[in-house]
Amino acid sequence: MPIKPTISLGLTLPEVVTTVCISGILAGIAIPNFMNLITNNRTATIANQLVTALAFARSEAIKRGLPVTIKHKGTEPKVWEYGWDIFTDSNSNGTIDMSDQPLKTYEALPEGYTLRTGGNFAKWVAYTATGVSRGGTGFANDTFSLCDSSRLKAQSRAIIIKMGRVRTETGSAKCQ
Repeated sequence: MPIKPTISLGLTLPEVVTTVCISGILAGIAIPNFMNLITNNRTATIANQLVTALAFARSEAIKRGLPVTIKHKGTEPKVWEYGWDIFTDSNSNGTIDMSDQPLKTYEALPEGYTLRTGGNFAKWVAYTATGVSRGGTGFANDTFSLCDSSRLKAQSRAIIIKMGRVRTETGSAKCQ
């Protein structure tokens, strides 16, 4: 008599338990790393947003042949996380007047992020028609520090401006 092949229609309990255990271990390893990746990408995106704004202001100043200013939206000096506005600044006073033209505006940073700067760019940074940066103290260099309150300093970003040129560094920001 021929033997009929048996067809399995389900899983045994040991197979299910093994699969659930392996899935739990993999999830326990992958989820924290995935969250870390998301936060790193968000921090890099915010830093790139500021770098883009600075490059835009510099290029507009050179193109238009007149100063272009980036002014923070907050009232407290050195605190930039509430967003910023970019505008032409014909009289180079760091405030938008009737003769000035708004160019772009940026909204506040996501909750938990801080963006602080030193004394040179406490309220605004401007670019001259030659592309050189200046702040409230004249021609200036300064550093913006981008930090996430839930992260280590090693994940922070420093946006460094020297004579108008911008570069970023990871892990060297002065977080408070």
